[in-house]
Amino acid sequence: MKKKFFLLGSLSLILFFGWIGIHYYSYVFARLVKGKILAIDRVTQPNTLIGPGGPVPASQIFSFAVAIRDEQGEIVTASSEDRQWAVVEKGQCAEAKFFPYPPWKLDKGGTYFGARLLKLYDCTPP
Repeated sequence: MKKKFFLLGSLSLILFFGWIGIHYYSYVFARLVKGKILAIDRVTQPNTLIGPGGPVPASQIFSFAVAIRDEQGEIVTASSEDRQWAVVEKGQCAEAKFFPYPPWKLDKGGTYFGARLLKLYDCTPP
């Protein structure tokens, strides 16, 4: 009887952690990147969105493409809908969290989305 409870409990834990790993993959495997901002661009300029057709979603107005060179020299890129990126300028240093697409999304696997700005500061001269 104890063996059945142990197996049932073990199976329940494996299923629970498997569900967490699949459902929250991007958060579990998020990458912290510290480095210099090489480029930051709005994906859609706000003045091009004004026109007939109703209100424009904030996600389109505050959509950015971000590139940061980390301390090892790797350039990490991502898209983001975070309004904090609106004040960032090229050449500043930042600490950001990059969220990866899960590998089962084959068309986007290995890339990042939703770069979250954690800290922005001036780079110290070398």
